[in-house]
Amino acid sequence: MTDTQDNLIRMANRIGDFFQAWPDRTAGIDGIANHIEKFWEPRMRRQILAFLDTHPQGVSHSGLALHDIVREALQAHRSRLEPAPA
Repeated sequence: MTDTQDNLIRMANRIGDFFQAWPDRTAGIDGIANHIEKFWEPRMRRQILAFLDTHPQGVSHSGLALHDIVREALQAHRSRLEPAPA
């Protein structure tokens, strides 16, 4: 599971790198959440949110960490990022 978590963290951080450059941090946080909601499969969203549940600081066992802006986006927009139950 760690490889999957690390891959999701890397992907989320690449999205965060793009939106972190925006001058309006709130718009960047919204942009990250919008991108993840629109382009990530429900399974991927479930896994990154479950990771954040077990690692609230966003740091994996391997030491890879979510960027602060990504963690903030996931926490702020969790309700709409959580896929509907199957």
